[in-house]
Amino acid sequence: MPATPEGPIAIYYEHPDWFKPLFAELDRRGISYERVDAAAHSYDPAETNSPYSLVFNRASPSAYLRGHGQVTFHTQSWLRHLERIGVPVVNGSACYEMETSKALQLDILSELGLPYPKARVINNALLAPDAARGLRFPIVVKPNIGGSGAGITRFDSPAMLDEAARSGMIDLGVDRVALVQELAPLRDGHITRVEVLDGRFLYAINVYPAEDSFNLCPADICQTTDGKELSRTACAVDAQKNGMRVEQFKPPAEIVRKVERIAERVNLDVGGIEYLIDDRDGHHYFYDINALSNFVADGRNVVGFDPFERLVDYLVARVNGSRASAPSKRAVGSAGRQPATAGGR
Repeated sequence: MPATPEGPIAIYYEHPDWFKPLFAELDRRGISYERVDAAAHSYDPAETNSPYSLVFNRASPSAYLRGHGQVTFHTQSWLRHLERIGVPVVNGSACYEMETSKALQLDILSELGLPYPKARVINNALLAPDAARGLRFPIVVKPNIGGSGAGITRFDSPAMLDEAARSGMIDLGVDRVALVQELAPLRDGHITRVEVLDGRFLYAINVYPAEDSFNLCPADICQTTDGKELSRTACAVDAQKNGMRVEQFKPPAEIVRKVERIAERVNLDVGGIEYLIDDRDGHHYFYDINALSNFVADGRNVVGFDPFERLVDYLVARVNGSRASAPSKRAVGSAGRQPATAGGR
């Protein structure tokens, strides 16, 4: 077997704060794992086996904001290598490709017949004004590779967008590709993030962003809607300054079905899918498929349980399934499903 069934779980990550609760839960249970630094990593393309029983991909598309721009494309290469030699991966290369392309996300939503805010894709900032024709303002220019609201810029009128394009003030991001997209007014001032585990509904939260904020990372939320302060032990050091609020929410069954369809289509093992209700028409629109699920801060107080406990249950089940099925390379996931190894489903 290319993987080592008795080997440690590899947690491949880059952000310094987001995964402390995961590490703490693995430590609490005495589970063998190895922290793998995505920002300083190498591998041998000629190798045919791995010391790990499972690789959990936690690489963030926003790594370049922390001086780690090398992470994105290196990660894609390594995940494909792992899959080629048969190593089980959670959130594998197909999922990560989707995570690092907002354009691809919209194409997938269109393929599934699911609604999203109208958008155009550009690879030259000078094309932004033409791309915005026919869209309702305000609009945003959103880099294709984002994360944590990186690089998103709002424009309230065609004149503002024209001026920014002419003056070179539009940043298309790491791969020089961006969306020009309608910015819908939020009904009741919130978006909804639905988390999935093993591709199935786990919980949902309403996130109330601060004014003009596009960073909706749930691990950075500091208080509930009634003003109750949440535990900051798992969050980024500046989280208390962001002004976001959060509450548990039970989405309609129709939304849950659509979320799980998306997760199945993109091989999303663990992640968050976000949608909004456009206050102009009362309809829902999906706008982000996020494979780097950080889970809400202080889950017990917000959603009534610790999501990291269930995440570790899932990782252990994947490892045990791989051990039981060697050398067939099939893994039995939680809830009795039969996901293919190497991150596919």
